[in-house]
Amino acid sequence: MWVRGPNVMKGYYHAPQETAAAINPEGWFNTRDLARLESGYLFIVGRTKELIVRFGENVYPAEVEAVLNSHPAVVRSAVIGRSVEGTEGGEEVVAFVQLVPSSLTSEAELAQHAAQHLTPYKRPSQILFVPSMPLTLTGKVVKDELAKLAQFTPTS
Repeated sequence: MWVRGPNVMKGYYHAPQETAAAINPEGWFNTRDLARLESGYLFIVGRTKELIVRFGENVYPAEVEAVLNSHPAVVRSAVIGRSVEGTEGGEEVVAFVQLVPSSLTSEAELAQHAAQHLTPYKRPSQILFVPSMPLTLTGKVVKDELAKLAQFTPTS
């Protein structure tokens, strides 16, 4: 999503390279948000750094997380892309899931739930259960910490 107007910054203080990367010559600022315009409404669907490219198709983590979070046994989830060496698909979808305490929900059950709501390329290749999610003070999941738990580096 690109925006322009009198309310948008003119640039980064003493940082011309960062300014040039974020603001084009016509004054449009790249928010690095992924958005879609539908029936006159603007929907923010994710961030460019979180976008997963799987088999040449875009997978927005927020979409996969929304499906997983709709399962009654899920407290919250977080989705990260992981590079797959030697494949044409580039990345795979890995989901971290925090379940309701004492839930007996299995990985297979959540995978089936995802299969009912997501096209095949958007489905997680792996679902990892975590007892709790690392959160910022504002309640946002710290995905880099989850990647460390799984001992891999996210692609974004």
